[in-house]
Amino acid sequence: MNTTLLPILLLASALTSAYVLQKGSAPAPNSPASQRITTALWFEDRAEEAIRFYSSIFKDSKVLAESRWGEGGPLPKGTLLCARFQLAGQEFVVINGNPKIPFTDAISLSVLCQTQAEIDTYWEKLSAGGAPGRCGWLKDKFGVSWQVVPSVLEKLLGDPDPVRAQRVGAALMKMDKLDIAALQKAHDQP
Repeated sequence: MNTTLLPILLLASALTSAYVLQKGSAPAPNSPASQRITTALWFEDRAEEAIRFYSSIFKDSKVLAESRWGEGGPLPKGTLLCARFQLAGQEFVVINGNPKIPFTDAISLSVLCQTQAEIDTYWEKLSAGGAPGRCGWLKDKFGVSWQVVPSVLEKLLGDPDPVRAQRVGAALMKMDKLDIAALQKAHDQP
């Protein structure tokens, strides 16, 4: 297979699989994709493992469509080529066949949390086998960057009192996993 055509073939396959159901039947003609913009994650060869890992963490997760490599591909026959799946109701596409191009911090997936317990749970599960980062960021075991943030953060950082907002920002910059109580305390101090 011509490796210069591989990215084009992968993208075409991923886009095509978005309209094919898991069992291979086609949706109704002219049916719209359920989501206009979908994040695509390109793995070297661990896309199926990533789907299982992410689906074990987020509720309302399921595979919607998938296609597998055939004979002559860069990965063994039967290996997942691409899939469309949901995490917490949000659609994603994964592609296997990345020619060793790593994920980058220039893009991350953000998990909005209502409570500290949610932050603690998602932080622990997503960072397992990965690495923590500053300000609520982490890399999972596949190298994908995530932000695990409290829903109250926008309000605290956007306070019309610049002194309060600056205190929250200063507290945030010292944290890896975010601590809602500590951020609120920094905001509320006299």
